[in-house]
Amino acid sequence: METNHHANLDAIFRPESVAFIGASNQTGKWGNHVLKRALNSGYRGRIFPINPRENRVLGLKAFPDVLDVPAEVDLAVFTVPAAHVPGIMERCVRKGVKGGVVITAGFSETGPEGRALEEQAVRAARNGGLRFVGPNGMGIWSSAVSLNLSLDPVPSPGSLAFVSQSGTFGGSLAQIAGLKGYGLSKFISIGNQADLAGADYLTYLAQDHDTWVIALYMEGFKDGRRFFETAREVVKVKPILIYKGGKSAQGARATLSHTASIAGTDEVFDAMCRQAGIIRVNEVEHLFVAAEALVGQPLPRGNRVVVLGSGGQGVVTVDACASHGLEIPELDAEAKLKIKAFLPPHAPTPSNPVDFAAGGRTAVDEARLIESLAQLDYVDGIITNAPVTVFQSLSVAEQGRLGIEGAELLASIPKKYGKPVITVKFRGLKGDEIITEILKSAGVPIFQTPEDCARAMAALVRYARIRDRV
Repeated sequence: METNHHANLDAIFRPESVAFIGASNQTGKWGNHVLKRALNSGYRGRIFPINPRENRVLGLKAFPDVLDVPAEVDLAVFTVPAAHVPGIMERCVRKGVKGGVVITAGFSETGPEGRALEEQAVRAARNGGLRFVGPNGMGIWSSAVSLNLSLDPVPSPGSLAFVSQSGTFGGSLAQIAGLKGYGLSKFISIGNQADLAGADYLTYLAQDHDTWVIALYMEGFKDGRRFFETAREVVKVKPILIYKGGKSAQGARATLSHTASIAGTDEVFDAMCRQAGIIRVNEVEHLFVAAEALVGQPLPRGNRVVVLGSGGQGVVTVDACASHGLEIPELDAEAKLKIKAFLPPHAPTPSNPVDFAAGGRTAVDEARLIESLAQLDYVDGIITNAPVTVFQSLSVAEQGRLGIEGAELLASIPKKYGKPVITVKFRGLKGDEIITEILKSAGVPIFQTPEDCARAMAALVRYARIRDRV
């Protein structure tokens, strides 16, 4: 990977000053939307609106040209019509600007004339050492400087970088991620990849201390060989997850007019992902399911999983695990005897899955049981329900105390034993917010279905194998 690449792209993701080319007071214009987002995100640097017809834009002093700004400019954000971009790009180079985000559409995705404009913009930028995102994208979010150009509402900071070739669709997915509680270190809507391409973002994010996991929505590649060769190096230090659009022949045709990308055959793409060590998912939301586990949990030594739950919950979870190639080892006689002591008298003899049975247990009992399973040499990971206390005879205060104690014990298990713990809490069940916060703060995922629990554990197993291989 290029050693100076990180510094080159810091102008985009850690800028100390930003010029908004085409900033506008007029509601409904992109120059208005994008500047408002930056102002509302708490960006810590200096902002310079560029508009030759306005003295002030959204309360800030405006300048007629980027060359008129009486200070250094790290990043330029373009929302002007496509025909103006190459000329303004040349003036940005003369100003010494090193980074750009071109939100403007109307380039190679529209045909030969747009492609010629795009090539002019690229030549102008590269002649002056300016690197840019886009065009035909929705902008970026960078938690490093709280700069938001693309998303509503402003994302929460986190350890997941999400790179999307689609702007609106990618933004919608990022919003879904936020609603589910996933924080983002970066969101990058890469658009046509006229200058910076997928491999460039991978190289940067591999060295980004704010990013632990990289997730991508991609439709095609400008240089597929370079992308996969770069990915093969990046997965040595960070997991890469990908969802690809254009799997079908019809979808592949649609990507050409969307982001000017050639999708290629799905079989070849799948084989390249396996060779490079990229974890591919089949549904877009599964990106975030896998990412949450990879961000917060230790990698398992193998694929042997123990499942805890009640009745059908355990059965369904085991089925889901089996569908992902996870093993469900039967507990030995000594373990069964030990675990029986934590269960109510009416509970069946524990095996795998372990049936908690209804009633007669506390969150502390559950956590202690789980800890005893984590000590078994033939258990690599655990899937269980979020701890609950079901002694109705206890006071609300006592149930709350036991719930917190049980959650704290459960949250300590992954780090203590080096084994991942994935939990489930079904929709419609009123959970204790304090317990949820304790688990989330410790990086223990809480999903709403057994299937997502299995997907998350499978992603951990797959990445552990990838790391062993590379």
